[in-house]
Amino acid sequence: MIDNTQNAAIMSAGMKLLRENLGLIESEIFIFNLRQDHFDYTEWRQSLYENMSLKELLSNAAEFEQEHPELIRNDVEIM
Repeated sequence: MIDNTQNAAIMSAGMKLLRENLGLIESEIFIFNLRQDHFDYTEWRQSLYENMSLKELLSNAAEFEQEHPELIRNDVEIM
């Protein structure tokens, strides 16, 4: 379970990434669109990685882990 401190760190890192990659105004538009009632998170997640190879996905995950070690839980066993 993620505690409030971890949640705050994730939110802060996410907002920083949005601002750095989209800019302030575009980040606000992105968040606004996510919060709309018609946004279907499940549908969006199902198609999010469909055009990405497994090699690409694993490479991106490894890069993210190296850049953000504070967000990686060490107490979870991956089978």
